[in-house]
Amino acid sequence: MDPIFLARLQFATTTIYHFFFVPLTLGLSVLVALMETIYVRTGKEAYKKMAKFWGKLFLINFALGVVTGIVLEFQFGMNWSEYSRFVGDVFGAPLAIEALLAFFLESTFLGIWIFGWDKLSKGLHAATMWMVALGSNLSALWILIANSFMQQPVGYAIQDGRAEMVDFPALLFNPNVWVQFPHVVLGGFTTAAFFVMGISAYHMLRQKDVEIFRPSFQMAAIVGTISIILVALGGHSQAQHVAEIQPMKFAAAEALWETEDPASLSILTIGDLTLRREVFSIRIPRLLSLLSFNQLDGEVKGIYDIQSEYELIYGAGNYIPPVAITYWSFRAMVGAGIVLLALSLYALFLVMGEIHDKRYLGLKIFLWAIPLPYLATTSGWILTEVGRYPWVVHGLMRIQDGISPNVPATTVLTSLIIFTLIYAALMVADIYLLTKYARAGVPNETQPPETISDENLSLVGAQD
Repeated sequence: MDPIFLARLQFATTTIYHFFFVPLTLGLSVLVALMETIYVRTGKEAYKKMAKFWGKLFLINFALGVVTGIVLEFQFGMNWSEYSRFVGDVFGAPLAIEALLAFFLESTFLGIWIFGWDKLSKGLHAATMWMVALGSNLSALWILIANSFMQQPVGYAIQDGRAEMVDFPALLFNPNVWVQFPHVVLGGFTTAAFFVMGISAYHMLRQKDVEIFRPSFQMAAIVGTISIILVALGGHSQAQHVAEIQPMKFAAAEALWETEDPASLSILTIGDLTLRREVFSIRIPRLLSLLSFNQLDGEVKGIYDIQSEYELIYGAGNYIPPVAITYWSFRAMVGAGIVLLALSLYALFLVMGEIHDKRYLGLKIFLWAIPLPYLATTSGWILTEVGRYPWVVHGLMRIQDGISPNVPATTVLTSLIIFTLIYAALMVADIYLLTKYARAGVPNETQPPETISDENLSLVGAQD
């Protein structure tokens, strides 16, 4: 019944729920735009059907994402009012721009895309989906600009006990943004690619609408392979940046208690977290130094030394994040990424072989691989946020200082239970709708136009 723990748990729960929808929105919008662009360039009706089919699944995911995202922002005033008071002048600006510019751009052109099939020229209609894709990814950019201030505060000055913005360009060009944003967006492309490959594989195994789902699989395989390779390269750059600005998070992700030079990379570490010591480990010598500094030698500070340094800088306190969560979330992210890389290369091999019927048996694995990108992206966010403990804004504000004062634990617990139940129902609805329409496949062209319009209207109503 600790209100700080309950508030943290509530924010974590709603954030994780919301982020289930974000990566697919980022990537699938681009894939649908590509499909419709090919239709415009070639005139082949198969690509129009592809765009409509995957666009319908995009709409379902987008509508649920909007609902969960709105609730998320209200928590800054509900449970984290002291945080909002302290950094509102800085943090509020990118959030406001995201809503007024990126989200309105995205939602407006999405409405035009839904109802404009027979009213706009083919090229102009395809352009509306590109605007949706642009708005979705711009939305992610502004959110990450806000989040990057929490990771690496820049462009501010402390005045009258509050952080006030003094340099907006510094906020925009925060070094953390430009290692974090590509990693997140490319993770979204990977998520969408495996989503498309999995559902396409399902229909190809059933020999249904193969002329639609074979090119869908081929396009997703190419996008997925390129994306996961770039995710790995971007992740390496981001890890080096984290080692520089948040060495405690970096050390906790490796369960590195003692400073090492050269430093070894942990494959498996088992520790006694009560005594904060390593019990057993399997490590690769020098590899952590190589990943950190691009050379085989280099000192990587351990948790104990960083704790001592932080006590000198920030005063007495515990600056060690939950090591077990940080360590294993990092391995879940990397492990899922390695499997995704192997599967994407296998998918590319199938594409190069034109996916002959005798290879259809190997497609089933892609249906089961759909959750893997979600595991990777969710684990990555857990690592990013939990590893920053005890800071809500790194080096400026601790978690206990950002909580709303005088809010009873029972109130936070009640809202936590209500949000969790509502979000669970939304998740069930999302999975049900995606599964229903994904299994149904491409609709019959003889279906009456008014039935399709009613369906589109229901989806827009869900979004509103």
